[in-house]
Amino acid sequence: MSVSLLSHTRSLGIFSGLLQVAFLLGLVLLLLKAVQLYLRRQWLLKAVQEFPSPPSHWLFGHYKEFQENNELQVILKWMEKYPSVCYRWLWGTKPQLLIYNPDYMKVILGRSDPKDVSIYHLLSSWIGYGLLLLNGQPWFQHRRMLTPAFHYDILKPYVGLTADSVRVMLDKWAELSRHSAPVEVFGHISLMTLETIMKCAFNHPSSLQTDRSSQSYTQAIEDLKNLFNSRKWNFFHHNDFIYRLSSMGRSFFKACELAHEHTDRVIQQRKLRLHDEGELEKIRKKRHLDFLDILLFARSEDGSSLSDKDLRAEVDTFMFAGNDTTASGISWILYALATHPEHQQQCREELQSLLGDGASITWDHMDKMPYTTMCIKEALRLYPPVPGVARQLSSPVTFPDGRSLPKGISVALSIYGLHHNPNVWPNPEVFDPSRFEPGAVRHSHAFLPFSGGSRNCIGKQFAMNEMKVAVALTLLRFELAPDPSRVPIPSPKIVLNSKNGIHLYLKKLP
Repeated sequence: MSVSLLSHTRSLGIFSGLLQVAFLLGLVLLLLKAVQLYLRRQWLLKAVQEFPSPPSHWLFGHYKEFQENNELQVILKWMEKYPSVCYRWLWGTKPQLLIYNPDYMKVILGRSDPKDVSIYHLLSSWIGYGLLLLNGQPWFQHRRMLTPAFHYDILKPYVGLTADSVRVMLDKWAELSRHSAPVEVFGHISLMTLETIMKCAFNHPSSLQTDRSSQSYTQAIEDLKNLFNSRKWNFFHHNDFIYRLSSMGRSFFKACELAHEHTDRVIQQRKLRLHDEGELEKIRKKRHLDFLDILLFARSEDGSSLSDKDLRAEVDTFMFAGNDTTASGISWILYALATHPEHQQQCREELQSLLGDGASITWDHMDKMPYTTMCIKEALRLYPPVPGVARQLSSPVTFPDGRSLPKGISVALSIYGLHHNPNVWPNPEVFDPSRFEPGAVRHSHAFLPFSGGSRNCIGKQFAMNEMKVAVALTLLRFELAPDPSRVPIPSPKIVLNSKNGIHLYLKKLP
């Protein structure tokens, strides 16, 4: 009995010793990590010492300022004190230079720095590594393969298809306007732009604006934007394993599944239709190629085609970028015109003179509505659909004022800040379409609704045409007025949304 007790005591002693060793080892590792983070922070402080920064917490950075989802308001406030640039701490070891000066923009957009992986990788489970997230040579190859999809010969017939989708939406608005109550327009516009994408880019034959599966897709996209915005400011949620264990993470990946089901269905339906119609080369000769055709036909220099993974990534990317950003742009343009009836009426008179009732709007009309185009651009200045982009420096950079940053630092290009910078745009909060009169002088990088440089929006012409068609046909059928009880609150959820929707009164014209 005493031998057994002695053996047990020895086992406890060994176990206790192992626990002490494990504790000491863990403590040492923790101290080493703390030293590493301290040294990293000291290096970062030195790296950004030439640039100003608002006071921040040593660990949580500027999280407190942005946790209320008031990022745009904070940027405008900081811009008053720091007119060109400042840096913000996303957390204690992640400074990010915030740029809203056109000279600085020009330098960064003229380089080939990759997207900031620490932020953009949070989108990879959703849209995969397509044109938006790729960097380096893979991005260049995909960009070159996809550029033919946006040739004007491809875009010309899309004007009529867009007009058909807009008319379906306007018919719904005509019914709703009978109730004399304001209409939340973003949801309707999002369905319309989704239908347009499906018709133009994927040759989908039917209307989606009354299809419940389409509405579930747009709701999934809305959920993904909200969840991404919350995740961006939570350091612990940047880890995929930890995020998957959280309720928000489970919701995010569930919404990803819904979005992927939609795009997978689009791809499979097209493959089946191409198979039924005959060999691909015969179809190529019969009709124009849309976006998905070009993806299926695309070949790199070595003759290889896109893998199924790459194919879905590009479709997911285009479904998001071509749908949500354009829906945001159209919604804010209509709101801007609703709040400025004199400009709205001037656009309407121009459009009536050009189009009559709009029954036969075509590609040739797109460049013949100068005042309407000026108003569209001014609305995009005030409400840029993509309020900012981020890069990670692949090499040191020196800006025109002599200040420098080393390799590895993150830079955020605040397009919203640039467009509202009083040093770039006098009286920036005033809606003034004359800023875009022919011959008006401005900095080459003062207006960037579609970003700039080699990574500018590949679909900007498609988006502008869609916005022009939607605005023209809407103004020919309705007089727009804002709901004063629900003023939209801009919110940057990847694209520029409104926290409380965009509500407009729609008065049908006689």
